[in-house]
Amino acid sequence: MSETRFAESHEWVRLDGDVAVVGISDHAQSALGDVVFVDLPEVGREVTAGEAVAVVESVKAASDIYAPISGTVAAVNEALVDNPALVNSGAMGEGWFFTITPKDTSEIGKLMDAEAYAKHAEEAH
Repeated sequence: MSETRFAESHEWVRLDGDVAVVGISDHAQSALGDVVFVDLPEVGREVTAGEAVAVVESVKAASDIYAPISGTVAAVNEALVDNPALVNSGAMGEGWFFTITPKDTSEIGKLMDAEAYAKHAEEAH
């Protein structure tokens, strides 16, 4: 699996073979609080980088989840439907939201690396 990259809107993306796995950062799940519901996109949906494609609801608020790159939704994490708290317990792992078959993998390289994201998240407070 390749390096994890981050969008300014707090999504992460990691290339895994031909697909890019997408979730929200640990910082984002922490800010949201206890996640109680996740609305996932339809498999096969064409998405554009920056487009709202999913929704996560917590006890505090509902937030859009944006596509960090353009492509086609290849799969969704069905486990989140029955257990949305996976986002809290494993934001950077088993709490992933969906995978995208990238239109252009070079988009991933334009996102922030972990160090730049950590600085961005700190400044967002």
